[in-house]
Amino acid sequence: MKTSIRLDKMLGNLGYGTRSGIKLLIKQGAVTVNGVVVKDHGKQIRPTEDEVVLDGEVIRYRDTVYVMLHKPAGVISATEDHRDRTVIDLLDEEISVFSPFPVGRLDKDTEGLLLITNDGKLSHELLSPRKHVPKTYRALVAGAVGDEDGAAFSKGVELDDGYVTMPAQLRVLATAEAGEAESTIAASDKENGDEMMAVLRHEPEDVSSIPQKTLSWIELTIHEGKFHQVKRMFEAVGKKVLYLRRVSMGPLKLDPELKPGEWRELTDEETESLHNYRKDAKE
Repeated sequence: MKTSIRLDKMLGNLGYGTRSGIKLLIKQGAVTVNGVVVKDHGKQIRPTEDEVVLDGEVIRYRDTVYVMLHKPAGVISATEDHRDRTVIDLLDEEISVFSPFPVGRLDKDTEGLLLITNDGKLSHELLSPRKHVPKTYRALVAGAVGDEDGAAFSKGVELDDGYVTMPAQLRVLATAEAGEAESTIAASDKENGDEMMAVLRHEPEDVSSIPQKTLSWIELTIHEGKFHQVKRMFEAVGKKVLYLRRVSMGPLKLDPELKPGEWRELTDEETESLHNYRKDAKE
């Protein structure tokens, strides 16, 4: 970041109004710098050192934003689209003014963790195929997922286009018989059983029409990001993903308090963990 910036540009970058509106506010004496009223909208200030106050509000300058979004189904991972709602449309103007973008993408019908930022360097590092950043998903799968599938995934499976995936880690968290009562769920612990039941109540598409009677609630960690990869991996072993949610990316974990469509800015600790992870990945 530059050591100095025009006063009106700083306020504009932070979303405090249009260029003309900000100039008018400054001209009217609504802005002070280090306790002194400033009426020159072109005044150069040091945003990390000077105290800027607008109508009694101390302005905290920043040039990057980091947002955790629980992406809902039906929304696309893009900055703009002429037909569908995008993940950027879910953010408040105080964030969108920074021109953020999603780091990677989730399919339109996939839910879960999506990092949104305007930090291009961090995004490049997290998405670089050389870094193999782990991404963990939970999914409801039509079919009985077992040890044989776990062994296949741990070696890598061949997708429909001939590509062989990197080794992935698969865990079965719970199973149930399609259409049966909650008591039929067999889970590794109560939390996983409750989570599977919550997903079943969500009524994922095609549950009622699947030929398989057994449903599996699984967790899968992959280290790459091919198109529709999780779905295609299960298709390679004769099963179908009915519901998919990403729960982590590198050190960042989806906040369980966020409902689909909700977002929050990352904590300082979360942001630091991403930057440290990027540095560690380089070494």
